[in-house]
Amino acid sequence: MRASIALLLFFILNIGYASNNNSILALVNDSFISSQSIEKYLSKSSSFDDKMAIIEYQIDIILQLEKVHELGINPSQYDINEAITELASTNNITIEQLQAYPEYPSFLAEIINYLSIINLQQHITKDLKFKFTKDEISKNCNINKAKKIKQIKIAEIIISEILDSNSSKNDQKNVVLGFLEKLSKHISKGASFETFAKLHSQHPSYYNGGLSEWMFVNTPKIEMFDSLQEDEVSKIYETDEGWAIAIKVDERYLDPDIESCKEHIKNQKYQKYYSKWLKELRESAYIEIYTDKL
Repeated sequence: MRASIALLLFFILNIGYASNNNSILALVNDSFISSQSIEKYLSKSSSFDDKMAIIEYQIDIILQLEKVHELGINPSQYDINEAITELASTNNITIEQLQAYPEYPSFLAEIINYLSIINLQQHITKDLKFKFTKDEISKNCNINKAKKIKQIKIAEIIISEILDSNSSKNDQKNVVLGFLEKLSKHISKGASFETFAKLHSQHPSYYNGGLSEWMFVNTPKIEMFDSLQEDEVSKIYETDEGWAIAIKVDERYLDPDIESCKEHIKNQKYQKYYSKWLKELRESAYIEIYTDKL
């Protein structure tokens, strides 16, 4: 996202408006594209084909933003503020300096549009799942059998406080530690970690038995998890959400280059799917372009 927003900043801060003339260049459902609204782009276009490409791009923007509003997936104020903060930092200026540019309102609108379309792309592709064939991987990825990195999955029970305890706040830590110690002993004797996690863990992962995502074994803490034997419960440790115990659930070895390659292939498939969806959205829309005004 950073590179794209930085590019937007470049265009907005460095391209001026060429004229005060204004006319409608295209109708898109109930919206329209005026010459003034895209003059900063048209002024840099020397050929009819370039101008048409700009119009077509703006049509896609309008259709996508209409769908964003229809679905109610506009970016949150938090996301907008975060993007502005990151952008100011990337360009070594303060937020106040950024906001002082005369073009800031139009720049902010483009940032919001950009984030809105990102939300739409994620919404449209969120349920897609792709399987990679061996032929697809061998054709697109460099396989290096010697380069493997270990990943593990763990399950955790994380508790921040005992809600029904009469202990003071200062004693809560000891109450939690004592409770986790009891759970650990029961699990070591054969009780189900998954069941206890669903019953007692106060972390959102409780719903699936405390199961984590795949984690690279690259920190002392994860190395500690990796050293656990089958069904062995870890010592109690502190997290940002409270105190916890864990067990090691699974392990695997990956070639990071292949995983990166898979991610690239997956992104291409996402883009292909989204492009097809956008084409269908265009086909169902009312679009009229006034080419004689270009």
